[in-house]
Formats: sequence, C-alpha cells, structure tokens
Amino acid sequence: MASKSFQELRVDRLSERLADDIWKIVNSWDFFAKDTIGKQIVRSADSVGANIAERVGRGSYQDNRRFVKIARGSLYETQHWLRRAYTRNLLTVEQVNTFTTIINDLAPQLNSYLQSIGSSPKNHDE
Repeated sequence: MASKSFQELRVDRLSERLADDIWKIVNSWDFFAKDTIGKQIVRSADSVGANIAERVGRGSYQDNRRFVKIARGSLYETQHWLRRAYTRNLLTVEQVNTFTTIINDLAPQLNSYLQSIGSSPKNHDE
C-alpha cells in the first residue's frame, strides 16, 4: 500500500494554512513588531510544516517520530508567540479566534499522525 505524500496529508494542509495566515498578518505590522515577535512567530509556524515535510524525507522510524514531535513543539511555540502578540495588541480577538480554531484542529491531528507511526519500529521500514 503506497503512503500519501506529505502534501496530501490534512496535517500538512492545516500547518500551511496556519503559517500563511500568520504571514499575512505579520506582514502588515510595523518594523519593530516584525523584527522582534514577527520573525519568531513566522519561523515557529513555518517550522510545523517544514518538519512534517522533513519527516517524509528521512528513512528511519526514529527520525519519523522525532520530526513529528519537533513539529508539535513548533506548534506549541507558535501558540506562545500568538499569546504574546495578542497581549501586545498586535492581534485582534477575531484573529486569535481564527488561529485558535486552526490550532485546535491541528494539534490533535499531529498527535494522531504521531500515533499512526506507532510506538515501536515493528512493521516499519528502516
């Protein structure tokens, strides 16, 4: 059975949506906000999908699990930066609600994706 390419995975599409939506908003901020918190939030959001893609390019079971865990960590980092941006009046309640909806969908998808890899290398290609 052939596995899906990472671009076909719902988890990848959600991560790209989150990153692109964040980019659009950060792009409108003033220089100081972009240069400080903006760079951090864009990098962490982009890292979610980048690690999903990198996971696919790695061959070992251990690498597969590790990169999904890194993606999950990047998602939590993104949540942190979103809270900081909201507290600093860079995001509206509506924007936060939009991001929260995506994150609340993406986080369990990442966990399910990790579970689909399994908890041991048994029956996995090395």
